[in-house]
Amino acid sequence: MNVSADTAGEPSDLHHNLSRIRAGVEEAARSAGRDPADVAVLAVSKRKAADVVSVAIQAGLRSFGENYVQEAVDKKAAIGVDDVEWHLIGHLQTNKARIAVQTFSLIETLDSEKLARQVSRVAVEAGKQQRVLVQVHLGDETTKTGIAPEKALELAATAASLPGLLLEGFMGIAPLGVDPRPHFRGLRRLFDELPDANRKILSMGMSSDYRVAIEEGSTMVRIGSDLFGARTS
Repeated sequence: MNVSADTAGEPSDLHHNLSRIRAGVEEAARSAGRDPADVAVLAVSKRKAADVVSVAIQAGLRSFGENYVQEAVDKKAAIGVDDVEWHLIGHLQTNKARIAVQTFSLIETLDSEKLARQVSRVAVEAGKQQRVLVQVHLGDETTKTGIAPEKALELAATAASLPGLLLEGFMGIAPLGVDPRPHFRGLRRLFDELPDANRKILSMGMSSDYRVAIEEGSTMVRIGSDLFGARTS
């Protein structure tokens, strides 16, 4: 994977965009009676060059989301900064579980018992407590992955019981072209049913809908285009 696939975004633009996003997060949180400090911004850096991500790090961002395992491996090595969290936000194949455990602080896309058990095995072998989220499929888009909402709590309980895994909550992506609020609200209800120990992160909301997600309880928003600019390829 070419880590310099997209170099869009000047440093001044990125700083401006980040300031605007932080202001939006604060406004949405305060309008919902929440503390803005309870909402983290995950910079979606897929297809962004390592030097662009380095600018984001210099601007104060410390958490980055990647869709592809090998792209993250290459980018992480190119940047060489230790105090940065890398999150996997794309679908994880079981045959890439080992390298994912070696690479990511948080895997947000656990979506089956088979994958949970594989990640558990390689985490135990690596002597790591791997932080994970269960991805819940919202809406009926066949192109999106995730466990069905009615099975999400069962998978969460399984993941929480496996050695080497630290289940921290749920992730979801609202379907395109519809009001995201009911979907976010439903995921929040599921999240509230998790045991206290597993109710740490509710990752929902992206550039187009993060304000609604925050109003519905999101604790982590995944921002790509609003931060780095639209993809050029």
